[in-house]
Amino acid sequence: MVYAKISGLSAYVPDDILDNDMLSKMVDTTDEWITTRVGIKERRILKKDGAGSSYLGIQAVNRLLEQTGTRPEEVELLICATSNPDYRFPSTGSVIAGECGLKNAYAYDIQAACAGFLVALQDAACYIRSGVRKKVIVVAAEKMSSMTNYTDRATCPLFGDAAGAMMLEPTDTPEGVMDSVFHVDHEGLEHLWMPAGGSVMPASADTVAQGLHYIIQDGRNVYKHAVTDMLTSSLDVMERNGLTNETLDYLVPHQANLRIIEAVSSRVGLPEEKVLVNIQHYGNTSAASIPLCLNENKDRIKRGDNVVLTAFGAGYTWGAVYVKWSL
Repeated sequence: MVYAKISGLSAYVPDDILDNDMLSKMVDTTDEWITTRVGIKERRILKKDGAGSSYLGIQAVNRLLEQTGTRPEEVELLICATSNPDYRFPSTGSVIAGECGLKNAYAYDIQAACAGFLVALQDAACYIRSGVRKKVIVVAAEKMSSMTNYTDRATCPLFGDAAGAMMLEPTDTPEGVMDSVFHVDHEGLEHLWMPAGGSVMPASADTVAQGLHYIIQDGRNVYKHAVTDMLTSSLDVMERNGLTNETLDYLVPHQANLRIIEAVSSRVGLPEEKVLVNIQHYGNTSAASIPLCLNENKDRIKRGDNVVLTAFGAGYTWGAVYVKWSL
């Protein structure tokens, strides 16, 4: 049987930091208010002129190639998860692949909001298991600052910019991406969305004036569903694979809100040391949050560890992936 092992992992964040004190000079908020409600102290912002999400992804993928000793022409497929594409078309994945010299790779984007990395990871694992591809890169690249309204005190403290990349390859050892569960519920549409800019409400002077090209979120509704749905999907994938809170080594939740993370982990019954968290330094980087958090902890996670990744995002879209760590 063929398995999809993780053979490399990298991440990239911009140098510029926007901390809570700086944010409090831009909008009516305080460090205490932000820290108490979401647990974020600072976030990274891409300020390079003319640079979009692809710039972040290019840095992460180039680091991945260098760290794994992979020649660009060896890569057969790149899947990019993003809610902040450089353009409506062409795909951001194609830009990243081209700039990184992946001349033999097909590339495309998927859009599953904050759950995008997990969905792309499962897609990549299926390519590997089927034998269709042998070396696949999953990259999540999110310039969240491009859709953040810095006059909205409820949402602007939440988001930061980042990218993370992971390489998958085939192995006959039972490790890597083992199982996953995913769900979608369109009833969540208007609780977390960007109303304008698509084909339903094309961009116009009026939509810009109304601020409809920014993230709009009903925080209370999102919080309730995020806790319930990340919890149930994590428990489902654990049960399907015979995992308990004792045999699970790490839970890596999407880094959206520290209160959400704490609620999910406590209900799974995990001690603090088994839950990986870095939201305080980077905020919510959407699809990039899980690979960014994994990369920061890759010296802590050991080969053979049982790891569950879980995320919830707009759509509503949510799920969990069980990984037998293979680095």
